[in-house]
Amino acid sequence: MHGQAVTQARSGAPRNPCFTASRKQKTNLMLLDSIRTQLDSLSKSEKKVALAVLDQPNQTVSQNITALAKSAQVSEPTVVRFCRTLGYDGWHEFKLKLAQGLALAMPGANEQPAQDDLAADLVNKICSRSINTLLDLRNNLNPEAIQRALDILSRASKIEFYGQGTSGIVAADAQHKFFRSGVPTVAYSDPNIHSIAAALLRGGDCLVAISQRGNSPALVRSVKLARRGGADVIVLAPSGTPLADLATVLIPIDLVFNTDPYTPISARLAYLVVIDVLAVGLALQRGPEFRKKMQNAQKALQEFDMQFDSFIG
Repeated sequence: MHGQAVTQARSGAPRNPCFTASRKQKTNLMLLDSIRTQLDSLSKSEKKVALAVLDQPNQTVSQNITALAKSAQVSEPTVVRFCRTLGYDGWHEFKLKLAQGLALAMPGANEQPAQDDLAADLVNKICSRSINTLLDLRNNLNPEAIQRALDILSRASKIEFYGQGTSGIVAADAQHKFFRSGVPTVAYSDPNIHSIAAALLRGGDCLVAISQRGNSPALVRSVKLARRGGADVIVLAPSGTPLADLATVLIPIDLVFNTDPYTPISARLAYLVVIDVLAVGLALQRGPEFRKKMQNAQKALQEFDMQFDSFIG
């Protein structure tokens, strides 16, 4: 997972230079899984290095470049090319990121639930996977991208959240949190509805597009319509995707998907946490007057024995 890419829409300002680092940052998330997904795109000699790393990741961290080159039966320059292909400056940076990833990994995080798992096994595997996902998120979210998003949200006259499928659940959660900000908010998960809504957005409005894949044709269409009307678009999606390329501000969430049907559970956690960061950040950024309004609202609700369900205390 990374946090460096902040892109501008193709129809607007030039792409932010930080976007060129997207591939590099993407490999920071679950580095071994990232290597597996890129095996087919590597050269024959680079693939040998990749397989050697995947076979003995802990040994790779403890050895030098000469030892890795020997075990992979390639030259040292080939190892360097492999590291640079993944987006790192060289062997030392790649080795450091691999060591960090292995150190942070929770036991059982990469193990898939099995038919004969006991309850204790499920607790360990699912919790460890979720913890790892959030650790990756914490270590790779780019504060600059978050701040750019908060700047847009703080001046927005209206905020709309679009997502489909699992991302639609995240959009609904976002609307539930953001309506407390005092800015009109709404969430749409129906593709036809959010396309119509997007066509009505204008300058000063903000659309937050949420997607775990970043390639939904309907969501891409709606984002294009919103940008055409002059609205700002904050995108929560993987970098390098069609949706990411249309963002005013991209908050990249690069998670490795595989055939495990339980992976989206952890992925959704990452998106929900980013929404929490933005919601709390917006509330704090609006200053003490807004906080006073929230406290007054809490007092008014208490008269009817109701709680405001505040997230900033």
